[in-house]
Amino acid sequence: MKCVILAGGSGTRFWPYSRHSRPKQLLNIVGDKSMLQMTVDRLKKIRKVTDIYIVTREDLYDYIVNDISGIHPKNVIVEPEGKNTAPAIGLVGALLGLSEPNTVMGIFPADHLIVGHRKFENAVNTADHLAKKGENLVTIGIRPTSPSTAYGYIQYDETSDEDHLWAYRVKTFAEKPHKDLARRFIASGDFVWNAGMFFWKVSTFLNTMEKHMPELSESLKLIAPKIQKGEPFRDIWHFIESESIDYGLLEKAKNIYMVSGEFKWNDIGSWNALYDVLNTNVDGNIVRGKGKVMDGKNNLIQSNGRFTAVLGVSNLVVVNTDDATLVVPRDKVEDVKAMVDFLKKSGHGNLT
Repeated sequence: MKCVILAGGSGTRFWPYSRHSRPKQLLNIVGDKSMLQMTVDRLKKIRKVTDIYIVTREDLYDYIVNDISGIHPKNVIVEPEGKNTAPAIGLVGALLGLSEPNTVMGIFPADHLIVGHRKFENAVNTADHLAKKGENLVTIGIRPTSPSTAYGYIQYDETSDEDHLWAYRVKTFAEKPHKDLARRFIASGDFVWNAGMFFWKVSTFLNTMEKHMPELSESLKLIAPKIQKGEPFRDIWHFIESESIDYGLLEKAKNIYMVSGEFKWNDIGSWNALYDVLNTNVDGNIVRGKGKVMDGKNNLIQSNGRFTAVLGVSNLVVVNTDDATLVVPRDKVEDVKAMVDFLKKSGHGNLT
């Protein structure tokens, strides 16, 4: 299996700790290694994995090549500009299609936390087998623990695959829902969270893309030889439409399977998601760095380099950096991205 790690995101929901020049995947969010390095290390422990590729932004290339161990520089593929997940995945798919069309490629986000390696490897092995078994597109779904509005959902047929107890046919993909709809998804019992991990033979992927995304397919056929030769392809890439792999391909394709991920998973997509995986004190507070909470509960304080005092308030996220401070209720952390957008538009791009 060839693995593709998508590492071009900007991590805006982790502002002000995460910045465009040092996004979330390059930060030590939950340990002493970056999220990207943890993802590389996790995949290298899987026996089926023979090679790992990283797709990223041009400005992150040097950092990844110099600071991420276990990846050959030629396997770091640079997007001239961000075009969402379908073109990013397509870059590596088209490149592999030149020489290894029958190999399976697995797609992984750079910044997810996974606990329970054996169960994770079992899910990957099942997905790999299903991808080899036929012209199948395979995804990993996570059993919901709450009616989250932060994730997309997958509806599946509750009859499991005859060969695999934890594999099911996919009925449909659903975008991030509002709260009431998320509750209905959970109550129905046949929805899982979309973890953004996908598996398919290279040939299956390219054929499916040619059917459902023909313009992107034609562009990638021109780009792949250029990547192989180390030639620039910005002129072609510029005209590619931005599109997600979910909307552009998976919502239209047939013969999709979902493998149930029985491991512990968190996409660490926001400050609230981080709160969920860290250990709290008796009052439910978390203080990372220098700070103190008095007469308050269920707060997350991230304070590097200066002391942060929080008194008489609860359910807040407070993040202090050298040049910015964020204070937000924990139930509003998904809106941090809107603040980053405001800063960019109001002439404060240096803070993003």
